Amino acid sequence: MVKTADSSQPHEENTDSRAHQVASMYGLTPKVEAALHEAINLEQWQRLRMLMDPLHPADKADFLERISAEDLRVLVTQLGSDFDAEILPYLHEEVREDVRDLLDPGVFAASLPELDSDDVVTIAEELEPEQLDEVLSALPDQERVLVEQSLAYPEDSAGRMMQREMVVVPPFWTVGQTIDFLRSSDLDREEFYLIMVTDVSGHPVGEVRLNKLLCTQRPRRISEIMETELRSIPVTMDQEEVALLFRRYGMVTTGVIDAEGRLVGIITLDDIIDVIDEEAEEDLMALAGVSDASIRTSVLETLQGRAPWLFVNLITAVIASVVIGFFESTIEKIVALAVLMPIVASMGGNAGTQTVTVAVRAIAMREFSPKVAVAFGLRELYVGIANGVVFAVVTAGLSYVWFGDAQIALVLGFAMLVNMVVAAISGTLIPLALVKTGVDPAVASSVFITTITDVIGFLVFLGLAALYLL
Repeated sequence: MVKTADSSQPHEENTDSRAHQVASMYGLTPKVEAALHEAINLEQWQRLRMLMDPLHPADKADFLERISAEDLRVLVTQLGSDFDAEILPYLHEEVREDVRDLLDPGVFAASLPELDSDDVVTIAEELEPEQLDEVLSALPDQERVLVEQSLAYPEDSAGRMMQREMVVVPPFWTVGQTIDFLRSSDLDREEFYLIMVTDVSGHPVGEVRLNKLLCTQRPRRISEIMETELRSIPVTMDQEEVALLFRRYGMVTTGVIDAEGRLVGIITLDDIIDVIDEEAEEDLMALAGVSDASIRTSVLETLQGRAPWLFVNLITAVIASVVIGFFESTIEKIVALAVLMPIVASMGGNAGTQTVTVAVRAIAMREFSPKVAVAFGLRELYVGIANGVVFAVVTAGLSYVWFGDAQIALVLGFAMLVNMVVAAISGTLIPLALVKTGVDPAVASSVFITTITDVIGFLVFLGLAALYLL
């Protein structure tokens, strides 16, 4: 049920005006983007500032990522000290680096205190030692200490991503005292949804949602209304594990504790969304054999990221070619085999990739237990057999129509059935085996599945042809 406060003030705003306001909430429309480009091209810097000021920092970042390197240089140079630091956390790392290099070092360092501590840590991670020293020296003493402490935690840990700005009160305070504290504190620029409750040693003993605080009578004590079932995050926990906990328990904000159990920060849902996006992007890139890259990555960096995987693929292709070489005389006598070989290998590879993709996702989501893994393996085996039978019949029929040879058709159909079953089994076992050995299954699974299905497919197809067709 929605409760709305009564308002006697007349609304003079017309429908068109309200619709314009709603549309402007998402400011980077094609019309606005075109106007921004025009302002840059015509060197209308005052107009550019007027167009950019109302935009959300995320929209500004989106625009900066879409323009050319030359336009970015001109824009950042013209803005100078007026550059909105709130844009930085929304930029892709490579664009953020370009902006950092274009800004005066002093201006860049002086702009960071405007950001939340977790965003400052994210940016500080990317800096060279001399740049980091300059940035840290520009921060207020208290914030500098907090950032240095966060940087001391392991990379990709909860300690790196947590926010140090938080509201902490003792359990013996009343609701009225807490509200008065919030009003008198310098919290106007902070967004918070949760009030942490700690004892005298700094250990969290409860938490109070902001809505519950506002709906409770002033004389009641915080200890009476706080939730004591806490899901605090260890400061060294990997960020992917943190994201899984947020997803599993539907958390919006939670506290972070150090080795002694003291509250040191909080993690909010917006940080988790970034982690989920980052992990999903990494897994997607890894399955394709591509390292972290973007459309702005240089030729050399792109080459360094892709060449190793292409080299691995070359090795697997050579292995498959060696298998084919064993049956060179067979292929010379029956040319149709050379035409049909790619069908067997391609179908097996695609089927294996389908199974691997589902298995890798299940592993990433921590959905596999021993029983679930067995059930998944059996299901994929049944699917592999069913697909094998269906496509064995289809490909055998096509082969017979094409070449008019029933024996070749039968050999092709049987090889198809075997390779589809092998693909299902391999697609299940390979990711699980890689996890046991400590290798990321998203990175290496596709290489192994392609090699196995190619080798088995060629071996069965050409082996049967050598036995029964010659």
